[in-house]
Amino acid sequence: MDGFVFVDKPEGISSFVLAAKVRRIFGEKKSGHTGTLDPMATGVMVIALSGATRFIELLPDKDKAYKADFLLGTRTDTLDISGSVLSKSKVNVSKAEVEKVLRGFVGETQQLPPMYSALKKDGVRLYELARRGESVEREKRKITISELTLLSYDESSFSGELCADCSAGTYIRSLISDIGEALSCGAVMTALRRTRANGVPIEKCRTLSQLEKLRESGRLSEAVTPVEDFLPFEHLPVTEKQAKRFSNGGGLSLERLRKLCPGRLYCVLSPQGEFLGVGLADEEKGILAPRKIMSKNS
Repeated sequence: MDGFVFVDKPEGISSFVLAAKVRRIFGEKKSGHTGTLDPMATGVMVIALSGATRFIELLPDKDKAYKADFLLGTRTDTLDISGSVLSKSKVNVSKAEVEKVLRGFVGETQQLPPMYSALKKDGVRLYELARRGESVEREKRKITISELTLLSYDESSFSGELCADCSAGTYIRSLISDIGEALSCGAVMTALRRTRANGVPIEKCRTLSQLEKLRESGRLSEAVTPVEDFLPFEHLPVTEKQAKRFSNGGGLSLERLRKLCPGRLYCVLSPQGEFLGVGLADEEKGILAPRKIMSKNS
């Protein structure tokens, strides 16, 4: 079964394990995800099944949205509550002060990725180095936070909840740590929930137990969004001969197709409506060039 499944990730498992669980529920040999979540995090995970894994890189909407709980006055090695405490500070921060600091993080900025992350240094995951007690230099990366709102704040416990709309590659743990430093007291993330990814809101996601119930009732297909329906490209029906040529990796003459926009990607469909892959309208070569083809063995 080729397509995308929208899953509400539970707490306590890795993104890799979640993708494997979904793969087993559907009885497929291959699965992948469009973006990792920490084991402690919950929320939107887009899982690609079988041949859909080939099209993950073509998904254009990389922005994410999160809700996160935080605690001021504590610093840990992982930047979240699960890590070893490095220091604790007295806190005397009002809600107004927190809101003022949050406004300073909206927009384009540079962020230092945490050591406890899946990024690689010389082929080794940073979290593997961190667990060995090693720390390496990391380059700051450009991120964009389009919206950052304080949802709640308790001035007696100095804890609260915020929501963030941000670009891909933003670490909410690092953001909260940076907010804590800006408040001169430190801060850690205590919970994280992704509420949107790849344009998919949490309301469209199913839990693992809901997927298992669909399997038991023979209705698993209801949870699968076809590749051509998830990709944001215009559908382009072709003839039988064109479909065969495209599926074999051959370009299609633009003169024999309806007028296409140069440089634009299209979902190519057979006369029967079968998704064949994605083609690029290459005006210079005069062809619709195959960009990604749905594997016949998927």
